[in-house]
Amino acid sequence: MLNVQPQDVATLPDHARGQAVAVEQAEAALVEHYARLVRLAYLVLPPSLGPGRRVLTAHAVTQRALPRGRAADVPDAPAASPSTLRAWEVPPQAARSGAGAGRNGDPGYAYLRLQVLRTALRAGRPFSWRTWPRRAHLPPLLPQVWGLRLFPRSGSAAELALDQRLSALSAPARAAYVLRGLERLTDADVVAVLASAGAADPGAALREADGLEARYELLESSEFDPCSLQARPTDLVRRRHHMKAAAAATAAVLVCVALLAMPGSGWGPDGAAAPPYAQNPAAEAALDPAKLTKVAPTAWKRSARTDFSAWPARGNLAGDRTLLRRALAVWARPGPSVQVSATPGTPAGAPPGPAQLLYAGEVDEARVVLLHDGLRIVRYAEPKNGTSGAALDFARVDGATAQEANAVVVARADGNVRYLTAPWVSATSLRDLLKPDAEPLELGRSPDGVTDPLAGPTRAGACRSWNVLQVQHDASTRLMTDLGELVPAHLTSGRPETPREATGPLSLAGWARTACSLAAVRSHGVRSVNLWQYARQQLPEGNGAATWMCTRAETWRGTGSRVLAHFLEPGQAAGAVAAKAEDSPACGTREPHVLAGVLWKSQSGAWYLLAAGSRQVVSVQATGAVSGSAQGHVLSVRTQQGAQVGLRGQLANGRGISALR
Repeated sequence: MLNVQPQDVATLPDHARGQAVAVEQAEAALVEHYARLVRLAYLVLPPSLGPGRRVLTAHAVTQRALPRGRAADVPDAPAASPSTLRAWEVPPQAARSGAGAGRNGDPGYAYLRLQVLRTALRAGRPFSWRTWPRRAHLPPLLPQVWGLRLFPRSGSAAELALDQRLSALSAPARAAYVLRGLERLTDADVVAVLASAGAADPGAALREADGLEARYELLESSEFDPCSLQARPTDLVRRRHHMKAAAAATAAVLVCVALLAMPGSGWGPDGAAAPPYAQNPAAEAALDPAKLTKVAPTAWKRSARTDFSAWPARGNLAGDRTLLRRALAVWARPGPSVQVSATPGTPAGAPPGPAQLLYAGEVDEARVVLLHDGLRIVRYAEPKNGTSGAALDFARVDGATAQEANAVVVARADGNVRYLTAPWVSATSLRDLLKPDAEPLELGRSPDGVTDPLAGPTRAGACRSWNVLQVQHDASTRLMTDLGELVPAHLTSGRPETPREATGPLSLAGWARTACSLAAVRSHGVRSVNLWQYARQQLPEGNGAATWMCTRAETWRGTGSRVLAHFLEPGQAAGAVAAKAEDSPACGTREPHVLAGVLWKSQSGAWYLLAAGSRQVVSVQATGAVSGSAQGHVLSVRTQQGAQVGLRGQLANGRGISALR
């Protein structure tokens, strides 16, 4: 039994009056119910924080819930107004209900729950620039994780839908819903707890929560469990760029110090170079926000081109000249603190002249500007408060058509991505490529065309989902996938000479078995990826029929294409990559042929060399450790495990073809 001293007691609000809470008792309740309290904080905190910061903030809020020092007083709950009591029929005995007793009558848990709710509700209240922000508004000092992004495990479509609906509620309404569903409190108890936590109108919060379907069992799922987390690395390529930029900046500072220390005029003559922005009308024009091209909202309807040049200027900050000037200046000469990234083959230099404004507005916790100079899409982002930590991203988009100019990444955080869609996109939805039979989920958009957050494809570990953006334009439906760059890649299927949109049942079934291989072409400046089923082959010993497919990723720069050949056994959910090549014309419009082989083990344990080519291949020959040939475009030869084999094929026109390697 605890020996409670008078100075060790923390008082509870009115609805739990009479139950003294010792600091040790609160600590014991925190240890016992830590996971539940963290889940409660995570659900009530503002979704705008993003999953990563929400997780760390939920843990910080819970860990700060203990009384400070040896004793703490909880302010009395404000009396509910008569109208609130009448609206919710709170009986007089509500003050003596179990709301204050917490789980199993534990006053320590009730005290901690109240503190967690109070802090989480404060985090959801906007603060004025006239006052200092509260601690709940700021990122937590502890805990902190460097080099990793943590977020709860992904749930089903039902949990995702509930999370989106909860994000639309106010913080008190979310708290009311969670207290009902997670804590199993009555309406009277919910009103009492919310009033004690500082909610302005608990009755209104309860009424708002009533508008949400009572799927309380989903609150217990892993989607809302900030104690069972997935860990992913931060952007490793960008981190490497940061280190290189820091090293370059340090070297530049040392050179500057050395030059300034030399006698004479210091910097010396500039020669033919002009000082920044001085005596250079073209450079000055490129940095003048007033000279930015702003396309009219309906110009795309009359334009002969359906590419980025027809996009109108959108966003609530499109008229903020100060922001636009900062974006243009950072584009021209980014400072050492600016995080700069560019897709392969994309120049990262200053604008050659006045650019086109696509978007300027607030997205999540950042101010974002999207610009287009005819060759590149440029994204400038800075925090809402200050300019420290600004980022500048470049992506090459020259020659874009209506198939590729449907969306641009406007924000990416904690594994989620938001897109700015083209003005001609009439509808957007989310589709998981690994679930070809599932209906796509509707993805909301703001009036400016910015989509709701979309969970990005799996980046590490087991590939359990691959979410893509599906866009509707007139009668066309297209799939776009995020490959870690500003412009998503367009997914197609079919023969290389006549690719089609990958939205039909057969195309979706093929992508379901090969989608996870898209991770191999991340951050390579990919413009489009085509999937082609080029052969079917009967397996030896009556083991069924295998399918051969190839994917070809084309880049915006025209070089660096990547080709993968997939071998899909019957009954297997995912195919195996049999061969791959870079900068190869195979499986493309210039060379619509392909040949690949694989060592395969039958159900009886025997090993075979299997090879297949496209229909234009009329014979296949094996060399090396295995000798054999076959007329036609498939080959099956008995061999040994680990055999080193070469393959050659012949086309109908007599020309030879080599296997992918």
